[in-house]
Amino acid sequence: MRRVFVSDCEGPISKNDNAYELAANFIPNGDCLFANISKYDDVLADVLRKPGYSAGSTLRLILPFFKAYGVTDRQIEEFSAQNILLIPGTQAALRHIQAVADAFIVSTSYEHYIRALCNAVGFPFKNTYCTKVSLDKTAITPKEKERLREIAQEIAQMRLIDIPPTARHIEDFSLRDQALIQRLDDFFWSELAKMFVGKFLTDVITMGGEQKALAIRDVAGRLGVELSDVMYVGDSITDVEAFKLVHAGGGLSVSFNGNGYAVKNAEVAVLSESNLVTAVIADLFCKHGKTQTLEMLASWSLEALEGKVDAALLKQLSAQGKGLPKAQIVTAENMESLTKESCEFRRKVRGVAIGGLG
Repeated sequence: MRRVFVSDCEGPISKNDNAYELAANFIPNGDCLFANISKYDDVLADVLRKPGYSAGSTLRLILPFFKAYGVTDRQIEEFSAQNILLIPGTQAALRHIQAVADAFIVSTSYEHYIRALCNAVGFPFKNTYCTKVSLDKTAITPKEKERLREIAQEIAQMRLIDIPPTARHIEDFSLRDQALIQRLDDFFWSELAKMFVGKFLTDVITMGGEQKALAIRDVAGRLGVELSDVMYVGDSITDVEAFKLVHAGGGLSVSFNGNGYAVKNAEVAVLSESNLVTAVIADLFCKHGKTQTLEMLASWSLEALEGKVDAALLKQLSAQGKGLPKAQIVTAENMESLTKESCEFRRKVRGVAIGGLG
């Protein structure tokens, strides 16, 4: 039976958050600028559910600021190629997965980064979906450049919005945070809309949220398979709709070092410093289907896996000498503790700054 493996990129395949790293490198205080916009993105996507807004739109909201600081497509390409940080075991894992399944990457990342990563690991770019954009093709006036630099520093100096766990409406935020959200609304959806660079917000479609779900549907349609034959791996808020789609269709959804958004919407949570565990789960899924894969995960041990997965792959995984990485079925009973553990592990693997992003 034909099986399909689909994975997010940043998190499950690499340690990077490319857009964050670009901002930190090319924009003064760009790390703070990106973190504040990312938190605002979480507010719009997960709490206020702004109509027509998708999780991961930080990647288009940050574009006018890249333009204001003179960043070019070539600079993004070169920076991306020079700063790829793979999760250990990624190349071996992808080679094995491509041998047993039709493999695809569906990522919110910019096309520049995905091309660079595909070149680095030998993955076919034609089997990827990502955010397509060109900075060079959009004009900016000197007046806009000056204003955007002012706004960039204003946002960078803001305090991070605090999202209450039960927040569902703007009134659920503190008065301070309500004012910050309103200020950002005014800038992004009123002032910026009147600028030439406002085209980034209207013309760029970020591959996040519902777009990832649509990409999975497209993959399944192209290959003529059911969603029950799809395994999806993700790690953040941009993967929630993909998780929901695959789960509803009978496929397997896996959080790899995921944050709270990922763990609470996936069926399986993996905590690992190596990508070989992803290949093991994919091998199980491709050979035995979802039901037996979940059975193996319920009795997760080297002994239980022997004879069920590729022997050479299992040998590679066990050769790490640390036992099996954690892979656990998410239940109502363990969800909170597993979320906390996964978030802590995520920060250990990817660093506190990137690990804390939505």
